[in-house]
Amino acid sequence: MKQIIALLTFFVLGEASAQDKTNYSFSLSQAIDYAIKNNYTAKNASKDLEIAKQKKWETTTMGLPQISGSVNYLNNLKLQTNIIDFGGTPVALTFGTFNNMDAKLTLNQLIFDGSYIVGLQSAKTYLKISENAIKKTEQEIREITTNSYGNVLLAEESIKIIEKNKTILEKTLNDTKQIYKNGFAEEESVERLQITLSQVNSSLDYAKRMQIVATNMLKLLLGIELNENIMLTEKLEDLTSKNIDLAVLSNEFKVENNIDYQIGKNIEESNRLLLKLQKSKALPSLGAQANFGYNTFGNQFTMFDSNQQWFNYSNIGIGLNVPIFSSFGRSSRTQQAKIALEQSKIKLTETEQKLKLEYQKAKSDYEYAVAQYENSKNNLKLAERIENKQSVKFKEGLSTSFEFTEAQRQLYAAQQSFLQSMIDVINKRAAIEKLTQKN
Repeated sequence: MKQIIALLTFFVLGEASAQDKTNYSFSLSQAIDYAIKNNYTAKNASKDLEIAKQKKWETTTMGLPQISGSVNYLNNLKLQTNIIDFGGTPVALTFGTFNNMDAKLTLNQLIFDGSYIVGLQSAKTYLKISENAIKKTEQEIREITTNSYGNVLLAEESIKIIEKNKTILEKTLNDTKQIYKNGFAEEESVERLQITLSQVNSSLDYAKRMQIVATNMLKLLLGIELNENIMLTEKLEDLTSKNIDLAVLSNEFKVENNIDYQIGKNIEESNRLLLKLQKSKALPSLGAQANFGYNTFGNQFTMFDSNQQWFNYSNIGIGLNVPIFSSFGRSSRTQQAKIALEQSKIKLTETEQKLKLEYQKAKSDYEYAVAQYENSKNNLKLAERIENKQSVKFKEGLSTSFEFTEAQRQLYAAQQSFLQSMIDVINKRAAIEKLTQKN
């Protein structure tokens, strides 16, 4: 009975575990949208934006009224003695009480401070930098997800092709063994086919391992648990056809739309504000303060008794701080800020030139990838025809096993080259879109 209960428990837990798994299904566009929302890096970028918004508000509050409260208690263990001169005769007197307590509210208000105005502008720039960082993260996730999605399809197609090759090769090997037994083929022919089959089995094992790795990499990018199930709805060849459009090469590349250029502009603006901040420190600052409180005194600690007398007080004040001389410290910091601004301008020019060069290279790579795809497709057809002819000749005894296995190797290489050419088209198109995408 215990064994039956244990067995039922095992099946129930197994079924529950299977039901806990989620089955995901994605086209490429769905995978990209899902990754942008759920990728771990994207989530952290969103958190950085939230921090930037809070930082902006923190800076804003520095110019708003600040209210603080305080309660102070002082116990004079021994009262201080003072000497007072009465008509030439010094007299020692003790003033005060042993217990003093004070409770007050203080209102501080900044009236003018140049650094505060610059701080508000810097907070806006900091927020813009965080927003652009999210856009850059999204673009990178879009490109990496496209590459990873294609790698999974590549692994799947490789497995299908290799398994098909294996099936054909196994049949050829079995037929050749029979021919050899009948004395119409050499042993070397069998051995060559066995070597080829061993290589195909090795390639198949590697492709299956790569499929697992590529699938898990895609899951990681999507923010999905590695033990979950995922299915891709696109086909590699269909996806390649969608990405072949040479018209994209005629689009004008506007470097100012590129996110890296915009981030460079943000850095330049940040350094400009830093220079402005250093200059503002030479300006005076003005602030106001108001205090309202109560205090009480006594030689005994009776501060919380109902008949204890408390005395209220209040005051207001204005403070003006004028920087006069800093031994040229402010001038040195201002010069440093000027140099940093000049550096950011040089860096922005460098970024602009690099982006133009990257775009030229991306165009060239994409054109080459499309040309290689067409070339690989034609080469595959030729390799298939050659392999078919050599297969017929070999079975009829009109060609050697060396010629046949060489034709097979050419076919296998052409198949892998064709698969890789499709991935290159997809990846190179993604690289162009990353550079030209508007924000």
